[in-house]
Amino acid sequence: MPTALELVRAMLRDSGAWCRLESGDTFTVHVGWDQYVYVGSARPCEGAVARTHEIGLFAEPITASPYAADQEEPEVTEAADEDFWEHVRAALAASQALLLEETYVRNASRWHHLTEDNLDTVRVALGSRALLAVHPGLPPEVDAVLAALPKDESVGVVWEAPDATIRRVIVDETGHQQLAGLVAGARGACLLPLSPDEHSPLFRAALPDSDGVLRARW
Repeated sequence: MPTALELVRAMLRDSGAWCRLESGDTFTVHVGWDQYVYVGSARPCEGAVARTHEIGLFAEPITASPYAADQEEPEVTEAADEDFWEHVRAALAASQALLLEETYVRNASRWHHLTEDNLDTVRVALGSRALLAVHPGLPPEVDAVLAALPKDESVGVVWEAPDATIRRVIVDETGHQQLAGLVAGARGACLLPLSPDEHSPLFRAALPDSDGVLRARW
């Protein structure tokens, strides 16, 4: 419950992260881009509605949340199980280094430089139910990456800073000069398209729960 409350606060403060909070078909909380909160329950909540009105908020009944998941959208159904991690190990053995994108809530990610030596350490620190995307390692030709920046569209730029942390920003043509300063001294960098159709990681899967069941919906 404390984590759920903090996630709602983060969404209401427009901190960038977004997710659906759901307990099966029993209870849901969605926060809209308009800052409206949509609460769904499998049973009547007259007391909660009355208390909401007492504190000066206005609860109105609706048939369904406009942010309910579209069941026709393709979802990630592959679990990051032992077979998934064996594929990652094999890829590491062939390429020596990979990049792992850990999306723990929508629009918020952590990035990890993967090697055969640190794979297990990174794995145990991943957030529950995170969406994982494995990308090729960062090429060291940073100047070539800067030269390839598109002039008429936004793009994601990922780089490894001198302190070995992985960072990512989204830039358009107005931010190219500032980006050059950010990546100064970088060990490697790459461009990642923002369009899902053009963004194709090597592997993608979602972390299952401790019982092995995949309950995350991405």
